[in-house]
Amino acid sequence: MLEKLKRTSILASMKTQILYLGDTALKEAACYLSGVMTYFGISFDYVPSDRKVESEWMERDYRAVIISDYPAANFSSEQFQRLSQRVQGGLGLLMLGGWESYTGPTGEYTNTVLKDILPVRMQATDDRTNCAQPCLVEKMTEHEILGKLPFDACTPTIGGFNLFEAKETGRTILGARRFRVRHEGGEFYFEAYEKAAPLLVAGSFGEGRVGAFASDVAPHWVGGLVDWGDSRVTAQAAGSVGIEVGNWYATFFANLVRWVGKI
Repeated sequence: MLEKLKRTSILASMKTQILYLGDTALKEAACYLSGVMTYFGISFDYVPSDRKVESEWMERDYRAVIISDYPAANFSSEQFQRLSQRVQGGLGLLMLGGWESYTGPTGEYTNTVLKDILPVRMQATDDRTNCAQPCLVEKMTEHEILGKLPFDACTPTIGGFNLFEAKETGRTILGARRFRVRHEGGEFYFEAYEKAAPLLVAGSFGEGRVGAFASDVAPHWVGGLVDWGDSRVTAQAAGSVGIEVGNWYATFFANLVRWVGKI
């Protein structure tokens, strides 16, 4: 039943805005996004990665569903179809990266209805891309999600991502630009990969806004992005543990959730 969900509502009178699925548990990786949403007053219900979806959740009056490192096997085929209908009718959907997002090592979502809903084409085989050398976040176009965040003046790094392609109907907002680096004669030499991989792609499916972020919101893939900012934000969701992160990191993910949910 919904009452058994871990609920974090900022105001008792406010309808719960987000259904957040995955990132292991509130006291583990989910502490990051739950902390950010708590800090910015975005109310949510949380479901850990080891719990299956209950069909009644698909009927609740949420503004958006976030799927982040959450096993596809936790959905039934009927629940996937209902999710598709809800997004067509205006529900937002955001997928964040991880080993159990997109394709992953076992083809998590490649053969589900999300291949039609999301604004990206998932790979047929393992899409996990770990970056031992620098990978910089590259702004590809202006968008309200980015606001006035200084992606150009102070470019953050990430540690890995899921590799996918943007659909023609999707808008690539951020890219992941990898670099080969060598040290020679006391100097470092950086060579950029020819093309940036899509990192953030936004689009629509019916009346619903949809977003695909290829990297993680939590370590390790989030890399230096988690500390991106000129000040620090401390936050803690109910039932979770506290986080201390960069203020620009927190603002970016809050903007992304608000855009998808039309909040």
